[in-house]
Amino acid sequence: MTVIDLGELREDAPPDPPRRRPRAAGRPFRSVVVLLVALVTLAAAAPPARPAGRTLAGGPGAAAFVSGDRVYVVEPADPQGGVSRQLVAYRAGSGPPRTLWRTPLPGAGAATSVWEQDGTVLLVGRTAGDFVYETVAFDARTGRMTWVQPGVGFPAGEALLMQVPEVTGRQPIRRVAVSDGRTLWSTPGTPDDVELSFGPSGVDRLVYLPASGETAVYDAVSGTRLVARDLRPGDLPTRQRTLLAAGMLLVIGDAGSIVTAYDLDTLQRRWTAALPLVGYAQPCGSLLCAIRQTGGMWALDPATGAVRWTDDRWAGTASAADGRLLVTMGAGPDTGSGIGLAVIEEATGRLVADLGVWDVVQQDEYDGRLFGVRRIRNSRQLLVELDPATGRPEVRDVLVGAVGDCRMGAKLVVCRHTDGGFGLWRLP
Repeated sequence: MTVIDLGELREDAPPDPPRRRPRAAGRPFRSVVVLLVALVTLAAAAPPARPAGRTLAGGPGAAAFVSGDRVYVVEPADPQGGVSRQLVAYRAGSGPPRTLWRTPLPGAGAATSVWEQDGTVLLVGRTAGDFVYETVAFDARTGRMTWVQPGVGFPAGEALLMQVPEVTGRQPIRRVAVSDGRTLWSTPGTPDDVELSFGPSGVDRLVYLPASGETAVYDAVSGTRLVARDLRPGDLPTRQRTLLAAGMLLVIGDAGSIVTAYDLDTLQRRWTAALPLVGYAQPCGSLLCAIRQTGGMWALDPATGAVRWTDDRWAGTASAADGRLLVTMGAGPDTGSGIGLAVIEEATGRLVADLGVWDVVQQDEYDGRLFGVRRIRNSRQLLVELDPATGRPEVRDVLVGAVGDCRMGAKLVVCRHTDGGFGLWRLP
């Protein structure tokens, strides 16, 4: 077993987009008229409503997750009935969903993700408190539990990268085999930070960020050190806030007002820019978007750090296509569920279309498409595809009996149903 020195772990994920409605003050009256006309057009263009011919059991505390043609339902414990938490696997075919197996779950916390990988079902969830996590593995064919380990498991190629939040004690990051949980390599815990870089197959690199000395980048598959460099020679030891985005390490200094970008492959400095109160950063098409903690964002040239445009209305980017961005909208009164969405030009930030307020559907499998739902009437949810290239919501279905809390994979949509369980629809 190879051991490499990477450092202490911390829980530092980008914040979720704010669930707020768009700002209404100051908008022209004609924008309201256009939005009303668009809604009427959407309703007229909607396909025939399809009731959920397939429903799954699940009480108020249950959670459903989609993987391929399967749905996994985590059922909470029933102390009065003497029943522990359970994981139930269903297969969705042409007829009613078929129960494949059910198996007891250890612990008493809430599941945050369930997915299938190389014949193994993996469940990540809290066990006690907000930061105590564990990962549990099951045989996908039989439901037999094969291993349990503390921490959060992230897909990383053909294996998993296990990270334990630092509040539970400094423990090593480990790469483990999916089949049996065997440790392939690990890192000793030290009082420093590790950032995870994500690619198409999960975690691809780890960035070791010491309080002083060399910053190092490691390959998440082999554990090999790819590059190391002292980014602050001669400075006093200190922990700085860092972000990873668009193949760069962004170091935030000078009391949060200066951002310095380093190429993640070479750790050579690319640029330094004055960007006060940066909250997080993300790719937005060919640009880099930096989102302010106080709302609004900058669009930067990732090669030079030059600001291409800035706008106080936008709070993050959801997707990009054909020179357009789908953005979430910022400040405004929170008067209900959902989030304001808009399509803008990538190059200029100019508004192309205000899409209104939608609940973006959580995706357990991502194939490049993004979907939203909105309640229309009588326990019906309008399902639309949110494609910035078209500049409008494309209606895909009307889900009869759906009352929210929707998730989806590449083939299936599952939502809370009026009968108290879950409704299941196949994507058209």
